[in-house]
Amino acid sequence: MLLELSITDFAIIEHLDIEFQSGMTVLTGETGAGKSIIIDAVGLLVGGRGSHDLIRTGAKKSIIQGNFILSNDNPTYQILDELGIDHSDGNVIIEREIFASGRNSCRVNGMMINIATLRRIGETIVDIQGQNEHQELMKPERHIQLLDDFAEDEIKPILAAYQNDYDQFVKLQEIDEKKHQNEKEWAQRVDMLKFQIKEIEAADLHENEDEELTAERDRLNNFQKIHDALLNSYEGISGDDNSSLDAIGTSMSSMQDIEDLDPDFKQISDDLSGAFYTLQDVASQISDQLNNLEFDQDRLDQVQARLTTIHQLKHKYGDSVDQVLQYLQKIKAELREMSGDAADNDDLEQQLATIKQALIKNAKKLADIRRRYAKELERAVHQQLRDLYMDKAVFEVHFKQNTTLNRMGADQVAFYIQTNPGEKMLPLVKSASGGELSRIMLALKTMFAKAAGVTSIIFDEVDTGVSGRVAQAMGNKIYTISTKSQVLCITHLPQVAAMSDHHYFIQKQVHDGRTVTTINELNQAESVSEISRMLSGTAITKLTKEHASELIRLADEEKAKIRQ
Repeated sequence: MLLELSITDFAIIEHLDIEFQSGMTVLTGETGAGKSIIIDAVGLLVGGRGSHDLIRTGAKKSIIQGNFILSNDNPTYQILDELGIDHSDGNVIIEREIFASGRNSCRVNGMMINIATLRRIGETIVDIQGQNEHQELMKPERHIQLLDDFAEDEIKPILAAYQNDYDQFVKLQEIDEKKHQNEKEWAQRVDMLKFQIKEIEAADLHENEDEELTAERDRLNNFQKIHDALLNSYEGISGDDNSSLDAIGTSMSSMQDIEDLDPDFKQISDDLSGAFYTLQDVASQISDQLNNLEFDQDRLDQVQARLTTIHQLKHKYGDSVDQVLQYLQKIKAELREMSGDAADNDDLEQQLATIKQALIKNAKKLADIRRRYAKELERAVHQQLRDLYMDKAVFEVHFKQNTTLNRMGADQVAFYIQTNPGEKMLPLVKSASGGELSRIMLALKTMFAKAAGVTSIIFDEVDTGVSGRVAQAMGNKIYTISTKSQVLCITHLPQVAAMSDHHYFIQKQVHDGRTVTTINELNQAESVSEISRMLSGTAITKLTKEHASELIRLADEEKAKIRQ
């Protein structure tokens, strides 16, 4: 759930720090006070589209931060693991900055991510339902996903198997189509890959071989220079006449005779001894090098020929032996795809036919499950709608079978509704009013397993267009959802506000010629006053306060029933 929200220089908000709690939280206040701006900020925090126009006038950037705590099985953690984002303390801290230049900066637990990744993470954390959007309901193409959410336990494994086969089928189709589009070009590419693989493999390269051979060639080409340098060095250190080693040995012996007379003499003697033995070791090493040194013209010719071969391969396939070997692995994989795995196999058509049969079989299973759960969904929606005083409404799930398979199977799904007896069944998006859509959305949200999957659900004035007992029923439904997931709700309805566990009041004030939005959590007495204002619209009287208190008391009774 959302624990903390910090907003700085966003729209008319200079700075707000808000702490949220579990259960149902309502945000109320006068129109234009900034209630929806707070929800917009949360939307940006989980991947919504941002614009520099949202930055408060005079500021260089907007900063929005949120701290979320999630259940152990939340799918967000899997995404964070894929991205290598640490979440060992159980918190997910999201920060988004929008700069005047239009640039966006997004971080999750301190790691920079892009907007697409933020949106992917955000979808698993927060579900925002707006008063005019009702995203899933207003998009017929999303209805099949809503039905699948309802049937998730049974349909998920079959859909996963189907989609795995479908992705493979599409890939094989692309290979087959590409092959048949230009058989000659395909064959030429296969022949070229085979030639390149054969040429590189014939060279039998190993990593860093070019560097090792270059060093050996330089050593052989400079044989005489190396020999002379080693010999001169050896003669200078350990030659027969006046060698450095003999001179230092004499000095060492002299100092050893007096080293006990003074600590300084002892140090000099030790240093001379160290130098003598070091030179002795060096002389031995140079002697070994001279003894092993020999010039081999045949070997030099072999090295030169090998380097020429490597140079030719590097000129064609990479700047180094390592790059040539990497290119070899790349073209091997391409050849396997083109000739070994699918394209040049005689059974490509058979593979396609086999996978298609599996797709058809699983598509039928999906269709059967969907039709069975569609009936359950219809019954459940009718019950929910009766609770929301739409008992005359008829909700149906309509199916149409596609002529071709897609990633969801062979079904087209659309929700239809008849809101009044005697009317035609019409697509939901064409027939329902704003208030009806709000109630239908709440009916679905109350049931779908998806509602329990996200950590926070936000309702932004979804109760617009309703009143009276319908408003009370919607408040009950929103509270029911809050028993499974944290709910934040902007409302103008006192019946909904009375159902809250926590009540925040948002107001707009002018300080030093600038508009500032503030938010305060209300205690019980303050909540009574605010609900009284919502009831009366203007003046708060003793009677409206009594009415507000009674509304809260009745709401507490309803909440107790729901929790049972």
